[in-house]
Amino acid sequence: MNYKSEIKINKHKISINNPTYFIADIASNHNGELSRAKELIWLCKEAGADAVKFQHFKAEKIVSDYGFKKLGKNSHQASWGKSVFEVFKDYELNRSWNEILKKEAEIADIEFFTTPYDVEAVEEIDYLVNAYKIGSGDITWTDFIQHTAKKNKPILIATGASEINDVIRAVENVLFYNDKIVLMQCNTNYTGSLENFKYINLNVLNTYKTIYPNMILGLSDHTPGHATVLGAITLGARVIEKHFTDDNNRIGPDHQFSMNPITWKEMVERSRELENSLGNGMKIIEKNEQETSVVQRRGIYLRVNKKAGETIDVADLEFLRPAPANIFNPYEASEIIGKIIRQNKKAGEPIFRGDLTC
Repeated sequence: MNYKSEIKINKHKISINNPTYFIADIASNHNGELSRAKELIWLCKEAGADAVKFQHFKAEKIVSDYGFKKLGKNSHQASWGKSVFEVFKDYELNRSWNEILKKEAEIADIEFFTTPYDVEAVEEIDYLVNAYKIGSGDITWTDFIQHTAKKNKPILIATGASEINDVIRAVENVLFYNDKIVLMQCNTNYTGSLENFKYINLNVLNTYKTIYPNMILGLSDHTPGHATVLGAITLGARVIEKHFTDDNNRIGPDHQFSMNPITWKEMVERSRELENSLGNGMKIIEKNEQETSVVQRRGIYLRVNKKAGETIDVADLEFLRPAPANIFNPYEASEIIGKIIRQNKKAGEPIFRGDLTC
């Protein structure tokens, strides 16, 4: 199974060895207003996002009005004042905005792409985007996954509300046509409840690493705060997607659980600190602790005066700080006991390599 361990989305390289790539999902938070959509692009950029993402759906192509009326409203939809179909209709992204939004993102110097929810959306926007996101809800729609993968652009696939067989099937359908994939753990509960932390299951990222060594991993997340993001980065995720709004108190299906400019900026700052702290896994005396290693470590010192030609005895030694260059370490005491000292040394002086006869 062939896939890339590093991909590029326009000018950004994405891999385990590159900084985390942050995607701000505006989704329906434009509230049907072009001016708000454009303003949110700039706010995403100012908050530190690498990419801004929209969602291209049409109500009649994503939900069944009949089906939801029979099913009733569940989860986060329970609080919606209109039918599920009506809400989706209200928050469709006007596809005549495509070129306008792409241009606005270019001016703001932020990547622009989308989650498409129908084949027509893919065809309409393909010339404007450098990557696609496949939403969790479409993980079983293999024909659509294949169609999108055939565009040979990076595919970010979310795996919320799915089982491992669903994930494997979806990945196989991408990789049959396209080796540029990002596999994203996700929990698709949009209530914003703190209870959701119990279900994020970040260790699924370890499962993905086992099944797909060196595949690029990510997290599509809807929890408040930064804990899940920091945990995912620690486990190897290098793509993070969160919803973005300018005001969590606005009316709309996505505002409540979205990040805002303040919390988004904090998330990126904390993540960059974490990235710096992760290191390369090689245990060494780091550059910033080289002096500390001298002043905190112990070396072997003389407890008594010794004259040249005398033999070192265990009772002559004590182990004290600091440990300057060439001093004997405490674990080397057995190597110097019974050796003859070359020159007079006073009590309190360190024993250096070269002070003793072979």
